[in-house]
Amino acid sequence: MIYVVTAFLWVSTCLYLILGGADFGAGIVELFSEKKYKSQTKKIMYNSIGPIWEANHMWLIIAIVILFVGFPKMYADVSNYLHIPLVIMLLGIIARGTSFTFRNYDAVNDKWHNLYDVIFTYSSVVTPLFLGIISGSIVSGSIDNQATSFQDAYIFSWLSWFNVSVGLFTVVICSFLASVYSIQSVNNQEDKTKLRKRAKIYTTLIFVAGGIVFAVSVWKDIPLLEWITKQIYGYIAVSLATISIIALIYSLNKKKDQLTKVYAGLIVVMILFAVSYSHFPNLILFKDGTKLSLLKDFGAESTINMLAWALLLGSVFILPFLFYLIYSFNQRQKI
Repeated sequence: MIYVVTAFLWVSTCLYLILGGADFGAGIVELFSEKKYKSQTKKIMYNSIGPIWEANHMWLIIAIVILFVGFPKMYADVSNYLHIPLVIMLLGIIARGTSFTFRNYDAVNDKWHNLYDVIFTYSSVVTPLFLGIISGSIVSGSIDNQATSFQDAYIFSWLSWFNVSVGLFTVVICSFLASVYSIQSVNNQEDKTKLRKRAKIYTTLIFVAGGIVFAVSVWKDIPLLEWITKQIYGYIAVSLATISIIALIYSLNKKKDQLTKVYAGLIVVMILFAVSYSHFPNLILFKDGTKLSLLKDFGAESTINMLAWALLLGSVFILPFLFYLIYSFNQRQKI
């Protein structure tokens, strides 16, 4: 049953990165859109994330519950050493959700809407930035579980050039997903053309941001390339991601929007797989060389069994209604 729980943990994380990433990316795309096109971008992004913005955090909640119930040691260590970036990320989620609600459903359109726009767009950057920093901290061995000072334990366990570069890469990934997924939410051909151009720009930025991550890993002696290439699966994942990027650019040029969405999702899945599989079954790597394993450092076996059955049964009820939610929203009139 531990493999069932582990699979749900990986899938929920992956879905949160794709769906939640596209959600966060909507605010980032809006923030960096041209001033004269910002109002239209706001409408497009709102229409695009409508099917998922209320449901995407479900995947984050599932991942947190799995860690809390099934892997209490991992949950405690992450919550302890990374509590500062976690709090910032959660505050970003709260600020973003509330500002999105107020600016779209407030009955009075006044100067407060400008504040809502600022909070929404900037929290859309802050949240994935710190999500990436947390992810980088977990796998890079920067968490110092032998620290004797506050700074070493709770600041420098996450504040490093490599972790920040992973955070920036995450921000770019979110922008990329939003720009791709929003294309099908419009009918206007001029808007579609602008969104396709924007998607190509963010696709290019993926290479730039990814290159920065690799450059920083070399600078800081983090064997990122070795992690990815030490097993054949890493080569396969990287190859598929590269092929998907080429296919995505081709589909953008050919205006095959549905295929573009598939390729975008595949790119993200392959990137996550290449990094996570290289460490499997280890989830958290500490500075002193110790590790926490998904197949060894879990809770009581009876707890894992009950958690696995709860996840399996829950998915039977949750997934059909989630797909129906997305389907029903996609039947709305496009902009």
